[in-house]
Amino acid sequence: MTLRCADLGEDGLLARILPLVDPDRHPPGPERPFAEARGGVLLGPGDDAAVVRAPGDQVITTDMLVEGRDFHRDWGDGTALGIKAAAQNLADVAAMGARPTGLVVALGLPGDVPVAFVENLASGLAAEAARGGAAVLGGDLSGAGEITVSVTAFGALDGRPPVTRSGARPGDLVALAGTVGRAAAGLELLLAGYRPGAFGEADCGLAGAEPHALDALIGAQLSPRPPYLSGPEAARAGARALIDASDGLVQDLGRVAAASGVRIEIDGSSPALRALTAELLPAARLLGTVRPEEEAADEAAREDATPQEQARRWLLGGGEDHGLLAVFPATGTPEHAGTPGCPSLPVGFQIVGRVLAAEDGQAQAGLVSVDGVPADPHSGFSHFRQG
Repeated sequence: MTLRCADLGEDGLLARILPLVDPDRHPPGPERPFAEARGGVLLGPGDDAAVVRAPGDQVITTDMLVEGRDFHRDWGDGTALGIKAAAQNLADVAAMGARPTGLVVALGLPGDVPVAFVENLASGLAAEAARGGAAVLGGDLSGAGEITVSVTAFGALDGRPPVTRSGARPGDLVALAGTVGRAAAGLELLLAGYRPGAFGEADCGLAGAEPHALDALIGAQLSPRPPYLSGPEAARAGARALIDASDGLVQDLGRVAAASGVRIEIDGSSPALRALTAELLPAARLLGTVRPEEEAADEAAREDATPQEQARRWLLGGGEDHGLLAVFPATGTPEHAGTPGCPSLPVGFQIVGRVLAAEDGQAQAGLVSVDGVPADPHSGFSHFRQG
């Protein structure tokens, strides 16, 4: 018989999951008067509130995942959901140039959810928080009609100013750390009924790729792994603007361009974007052959398109990879490395475009083009878009 949340109640469920997110649950005392060994956490989950040491300016952000809207329960055992819930918040912290420090988590759960699912979710949260250098500080638990995971993340700027979206200047270069497009391809595979480890020989033949390449795309959707360290590294290297690429390359760069009063040109032939397109092509080939029309993730995907065109759509409009987009002065590029006062592009970043002046003022501010052609500003994800 499966043990479910309703069988344990709130206190019983908390007793099962708190050790998973904070195995060192001991209050401060004479034997542990300071919190340096635990990243500034003086008192973690289990009391009415957490206590942390937080010197300097702090970054705070929040996000949520709703069952049926952002994920489906049958897509995994809960671990990936915990990873994703942590990742999408920690990526926003990194996108301010900050170092992730902590998470608080609110869970809404139907009573029929298996306890094992929630335990796996807690383990995934804790593991991804630790990968980002943060700790799970506490949260709340409530009954709900569907699973809802709401996370608030904290980060430390370590004496630096935040890197916002509004600092891009004409002549700057746009660089990407991490990936874009892969999670969108993974979502289409999931909606078409594919699951990790389930690609057969025929599927791989149609895709022209090994199973692990297709599994990796689904993994990018279920459990993204943002490059957290790249945010603070970009800030230290003099980045003028930063953003988490959560809603698509074009849409998020449009936000930077609008906030900065500039326009941005994406170089579709850049080595980074060419390589990402090649990674997306197997899914585009497979789904173009067998994907049920009614289960396409968006209206555009229902149109007749070549695999190359579909891969390009994912690349430009697909979100949820949580790669980081940074804008650097041109003098910070590798060819200028070693020049006094000119930092090199941080490891992990690759140039994907450039910043141009908005020659017609507000009429062009926020415009994004790809290889000289204006891009659809609404190509990315929107929570409230119809259709």
